[in-house]
Parts: sequence; C-alpha cells; structure tokens
Amino acid sequence: MSIFYSESDRIFHLFNEQISYIMTILPNGQLGQLYFGKKIHPQKDYSYLLEMVPRSMASYVFENERTLSLEHVRQEYGVYGSSDYRFPAVEILQKNGSRISDFRYKTHHIAAGKPALAGLPATYTEADSEAQTLTLVLEDPVTGVELKLYYTLFAQGGILARSAHFSNQGTEAVHLLKAMSLCMDLPDCDYDWIQFSGAWARERHPRVRHLEQGIQSVGSMRGHSSHEHNPFLILKRPAADEFQGEVLGFSLIYSGNFLAQAEVDTHSTTRVLLGINPEWFDWKLEPGESFQTPEAVMVYTNQGMNDLSQTFHRLYGRRLARGYWRDRERPILINNWEATYFDFTEEKILRLAETACKAGIELFVLDDGWFGKRLSDRAGLGDWRANPDRLPGGIDGLAEKIEKLGMKFGLWFEPEMVNKDSDLYREHPDWILSVPGRPQSQGRYQYVLDFSRPEVVDAVYQMMADILGSGKVSYVKWDMNRSITECWSAALPADRQGEVFHRYILGVYHLYEQLNTAFPQVLFESCASGGARFDPGLLYYAPQGWTSDDTDAIERLKIQYGTSYCYPVSSMGAHVSASPNHQVGRSTPLRTRANVACFGTFGYELDLNRLTSEELETVRRQTAFMKAWRSVLQFGTFYRLKSPFAGSTAAWMSVSQNQQTALVGWYRILNTPNPPYSRLKLAGLNPDFLYTVREGERILGKFYGDELMYAGLITTNGGSGEVLEGDGPGCDFDSRIYILERVQE
Repeated sequence: MSIFYSESDRIFHLFNEQISYIMTILPNGQLGQLYFGKKIHPQKDYSYLLEMVPRSMASYVFENERTLSLEHVRQEYGVYGSSDYRFPAVEILQKNGSRISDFRYKTHHIAAGKPALAGLPATYTEADSEAQTLTLVLEDPVTGVELKLYYTLFAQGGILARSAHFSNQGTEAVHLLKAMSLCMDLPDCDYDWIQFSGAWARERHPRVRHLEQGIQSVGSMRGHSSHEHNPFLILKRPAADEFQGEVLGFSLIYSGNFLAQAEVDTHSTTRVLLGINPEWFDWKLEPGESFQTPEAVMVYTNQGMNDLSQTFHRLYGRRLARGYWRDRERPILINNWEATYFDFTEEKILRLAETACKAGIELFVLDDGWFGKRLSDRAGLGDWRANPDRLPGGIDGLAEKIEKLGMKFGLWFEPEMVNKDSDLYREHPDWILSVPGRPQSQGRYQYVLDFSRPEVVDAVYQMMADILGSGKVSYVKWDMNRSITECWSAALPADRQGEVFHRYILGVYHLYEQLNTAFPQVLFESCASGGARFDPGLLYYAPQGWTSDDTDAIERLKIQYGTSYCYPVSSMGAHVSASPNHQVGRSTPLRTRANVACFGTFGYELDLNRLTSEELETVRRQTAFMKAWRSVLQFGTFYRLKSPFAGSTAAWMSVSQNQQTALVGWYRILNTPNPPYSRLKLAGLNPDFLYTVREGERILGKFYGDELMYAGLITTNGGSGEVLEGDGPGCDFDSRIYILERVQE
C-alpha cells in the first residue's frame, strides 16, 4: 500500500496489491483522472494517459490554445460551466448569482490511517497500518471556498473511500446547491449497469441494463434511502459474472436522499456521480462555516461479482459496523408482531415467551403496542411510556419475568414519528415537519418529528434512555414507517430550509450515537417498514437491519440474494413466519422457511402456541442447528451460486474462514416434472481438503474440494415425478441444507 506523488510531473498514484488509482494536476490547476483499475507497475510518469486533442465545437480553458477542454478530459470533481457541459460534482450559488466555480490545487497531505467524519458514519481503521489517506486541498480564488477531497486507500482489497469537505474561507455567504461525495470519470462506457430496486415487500432486486449515451440514474427524494432504490451501484463488463471479470462497485454511506448517476457522453466516456440528491438540497455557508459530504466507497475487482461482494462484506462487517455486537454471534429471537399484532396482554406475551424458551430461542422482542394509548396505529406514537393496562409491572416487570425464563428481552420503538392523538403532539404541535398554511400529509396515521431540531432529538433520547437505563432491555428494534412530506422546519429561516432533509438525517445519526454510547451492549436492529432504510449509514450504528417486512421464504430468496451484493449476511434480519404467509398468502414448508432465514441473523415471527407438537420439535431442532452453525452462516465467506431470478432453483453457500466447514443452501422455487439431472458447482473450498457432505444426519459421501467445485454436488431429484420407494420428487418450495466438514486425515 502506498500513495506516491511525483512533484515534477504533478501526478498522484495510489496503489496496493489489487488496484491503482492515478490522478494529475491539470494545466489549469484542476484535478484530472488518469486511471482506476487493476494494479499497474509504479513509475514516475503517467502523463501520456492525459489525452487532449482539438475538437470542433469544444470550448477551451486557455485563450489562443485548443488543447485543454474540460469537456473532453476526465476529472476528479467536475464543475459545470467553464468548458465542461456534463453534470457537475459541485454547484455553488454566489451573491452575484453566478454558479461558476474553479477549484485549483493548493496543497496535499498524506497520512497513515483514516480520519473520522464529524457527525457522519464512515468506515474506520483500528491501526494506522490498515490504510493511508490522501487529502487534496483545492481553492476557488474568487469565492475563497476551500475544498478538501479525501481519498482513503485500504491495505487489503480494491477499496477506495472518498468524500469532500467544503469550508467558506471567503468574506460572503454562499449556497452549496450540489456537493457529491464521488465523481468518477471512466474512459469508456462498455459496462452493464446494475441497480437494486423494488418497493415495500420486494426490496433490492437487481436490475441490469447496458450503459447507453445519456443519463442513467436512481435515487431517493423520500427523506430516506428508500424501498425503491438502494444507494449502491455496480458497473460490470458485459462478460463478467459471479466468478470472473471486471466489476466496479459504488456505495454511499448515507441514509437520506441520494443520487447515483452515470452519464455517458457522445464520445462514450462515463461519469459516475454519487452523493446527496441535489434536489431540495441548499446548504448555506456563512464565512467560517463548513460542510462535510457523506462517504462513498469504490471497490474494483477483476474476479467477478462474488469477489466484489465479499470485499464489501469484509469492509462493512468489520470496519463500518462497530461495537460490542460487531463480531458476536447474534441471538435467536422471537418477535410477537405477526403472532399478536396489537392484540396482546402480558399474560399472552408470557405464554408465547415460555414456549419460545422451551424451543431454544434466546431473545423475546415485544413489538408495537406496549406504550401510551397504543391500541392501534392511530394513537400513542411518541409517548414512550409503558401502558399499565397491558403491562402492570411496566417494561422492567415484563423483562424481569422473561429473563427468569432464561431469555433476554428486546423492545420496539419508532422514535422519529408521532400520532396527533398523543401527549407529545398535544404538548408540541410545532415539532412535526409541516409547511405553514399547507395541508399535512399523513402515512400510517402518523407524522414525522423534526429531527433537524436538537431539542426534539434530545427529548426523544430522554424518553428512550429512561426505559433502557434500567438495564432490562438488551435489544432495540428501531422502526421508521413513513417517508417525509412537507419538509419544512419551524426552527430554520427561509434561506436554510434546503438544509432540513440533511439535518434530519444528522439528527437520526446523533440519536443513534447517543444511545450507542450510553448503552453499548444493547443490540440495535434498524428497520423502516422493513427495508426502506437498509443502507450502510445505519450499519455504523445498528449492526443488523430488518431486511424486509416480507417474510415469505420464496420472496426472501430474491430479497436476501439482491441484498447480498453489498451487505454481509450478519446484517440481514431474517425470520421464520407463519404459513400461509401474511404478506403473500403462500404456504411453504417449515424447513424451507428456516433454511432461508438461517442465512441471516435468524429468528421467528409467528405464534408458536398454534404449532403442533411435531412442528415445535422441528423448531427446537432448527434453533439447535442455528446455534451450532451460526458462526459460519453469519461470518463466513458468502457465495451466490444460483440466482432465484433465473430458473426454478436457487443456491448460495457460506464457507468458514479456515475452509474447514461450509453450509450450502439449495432451494426449489417450483417443481418440474421429469427434470434433467442437476449438479451444483460449489465455491470457496480448499481443493485439497477432503470433506464429508451430509444433509441432516444423512451422509452423502466424502469428496475433495476440487470435486465439489469443478464436478459439482449432485442435486438431482430422487424421482422424475413418479411415486417411488425412497427419495421422491420433492415438492414446490422444497429446500436442503448441505453441511460440509473437513475430514481430518
């Protein structure tokens, strides 16, 4: 790992064993992009990579010279209007109405390690040897605005973290209208664009199309990262697949409005922009004030999409997630929501907890309805005090009874929202986001608290801390069930209303940070009607998130498969729920519901007291299985093997770090009459290790790793559709978990 600067050629070369990233100072003092890709041999001069030729209709920087046109060179942080006509990385409105900027190189610093970003989540290092950071200092001589571009090169993996910091060193206020975290100009456009899109109950499905001239983009203007699009983008070469080929990943560590965009010009170069969505964004910078963008992470590999994903998994699992639970196996939980909804008493909860404890479940989570006058979703939200009619002994009383059973206790909150039928709203009606004189939109009969105001955040913190402070709550499910409308704050002047969306997210982060600091051993799970805010920003505070409200096993194959492109298995909340499923009405075998959920943090969300004795025995076996293997399932190296979006079966697997053990999940989506023979080629095994392969207690044989990877594991149905002795043809929604253990020779 090294960051090298050639003063004579004014070229920066950042490289480790996987990648090289090369920049230059252009003749006008701005920064140019020369190369990003597989590591190339370090040498002094790469100036030949800067190509400048005269083109008709181009505009040029220097008078009487037809060489440097910013439209036709690749830049590090493009600015519109001074010979570049592409979408810019930055836009600054000045007092005279101009939006032209000219950020020129001033100086740079190279330091070991990685600096924190004040008030924002970001990747980090635990030792300075893990990374180096280049800070490029640029200045606009007219406005006096200083721009710092941060580049952190990690020692391991093809990872580069980037962000931008603006500081008004001038004498007049300016308005920052656009401030992207990353601008990346690529020399060609021969890429497939992959976005991760959907809606409630079908989040993060991969969508693929080839880049074409013009704009391709996804984003959010909902006040959160959204169910609809995730702040993550892949560009891959058309021939690349899961196991080979050149792939680039771009991820934004942010939970609010975002934009991910690729612009292909008519000379077939590609500009990637990633950052806060500029729509509804306007940040006023008075002299002496500053602004820090969220961090963006770029990953390059030439070994396919599984390698890209594993790089993100390692980084986000170990150097974005933090704290007590980062490396710990996650407890098996039961959540009462789909078992009771709002219809519960303490007696009913305890009956469910007793059955759960006997089944081997470790954590009971009380969901919505425990507080205020919360008998439905129309009242009580914001009054974070236990309802004595339902819980006579309060939260502590219930938690103590559940702990006596041998389980830990967890609790649901929705701290960012309020019902109008609540004491909080009656006391502080001005604490919601709303525009004077305009109608107030509601979602789920609730309104959004103005988290851009510190006094609101502090009040919510105090209510939550009063409950968590007793030490009886070991887990918090933090929900958020509606998008932001009427985004206006009573606490800010007119010329700062464009700051509300971002200030809101900073308020969310601040509340999380306060709670993390005060209660470091509480396990936080983020939730936003399922996956509406499943993003890297929240992984910094909550090491796991509720992946989707859709708990149907077959739909979860798609959701968890798509989520795995960026996010580690240890971050994916996954539960076994009732059958027929409450979201899609599908009936699936209990084993398949567990076989999907075990590739996640694992839990149950159904009324165990409605199960038969045989089904409860199955649950006991499932929890015992999860306890035995969750270390590999949650923290092993994850491989996608067969996509649920292509065909009637799907498969994935997780391999222990020492390659001694592996678990393979195989899933039938729909059965096929008289199907062909089938084999599943595994991945990540040691080719020289001999493995025992079993399904449950049934040993299938002993095979070397190379056999299983190159010849494949036989997954053919036992019958072709006829009723036969022994293995039959299986059924729709069938599944198997194969366990591989190294034979100690």
